[in-house]
Amino acid sequence: MKKLFLVLAAATLSFGAAYAQEEAPAQEQTVEAAAPAVEAEAEAEELAGEPMHFALMKKFLEGGWEWMLPVLVCLILGLAIAIERILYLTFAQINTKKFVAKVEELINAEGVEAAKEYCRNTRGPIASIYYQGLMRYDQGLEAVEKAVVSYGSVQQGHMESGLSWISLFIALSPSLGFMGTVVGMIQAFDDIQAQATISPTVVAGGIKVALLTTLMGLISAVILQVFFNYILAKIESQVVNMEDTSITLVDMLTAYSKR
Repeated sequence: MKKLFLVLAAATLSFGAAYAQEEAPAQEQTVEAAAPAVEAEAEAEELAGEPMHFALMKKFLEGGWEWMLPVLVCLILGLAIAIERILYLTFAQINTKKFVAKVEELINAEGVEAAKEYCRNTRGPIASIYYQGLMRYDQGLEAVEKAVVSYGSVQQGHMESGLSWISLFIALSPSLGFMGTVVGMIQAFDDIQAQATISPTVVAGGIKVALLTTLMGLISAVILQVFFNYILAKIESQVVNMEDTSITLVDMLTAYSKR
């Protein structure tokens, strides 16, 4: 939670600084209805000379906090969960071949108790599965197989923890963006009704908000989707290793019991 609060604070300060830099020169400008094309050209030239992240930050502020802030919160929370999952899966990885070879060596040389102690002192889901299987060796190989299968499902559940929240934020981000689009278009039609005329300057504000909210929602969803698929790929890889090494453990204990 502390890391999440730090991320939220950093994002707020960054966008607040960008807003202050944008507001100062904006107060000195005067709006002239006769020169919309000149202003658009000047804005395009200004954005072309700015870094991409600063340009997106300015567009974020132009879209309005009431619709952009929920999208930003979804992105930050989703990234926080994704980074936590990536770190968890990375630290859970071990050298599987070396670990299995060491367990087999200990079983053959010193017995099941030595191998059990080694598994208990090793991190990662594979070591935990091995420990649970070795704990039930005295109950028979059938009990070992059941323990390995059951605890494998438990470890897979631990690895997938939090992914449902990332899926929620992936769905929410574009939905909030589309909601802002609808509100922006309603605002544009309200302006047309109030002015009793269809002029680009009348509807430009509402349409701009509509497009910017959609853009930010889609950007947020795309970023989170990339992280989500990467995490799924890492989980699938570890699940395959867990299944493969679990079969090896049963074979080890079967051979050891026949000695």
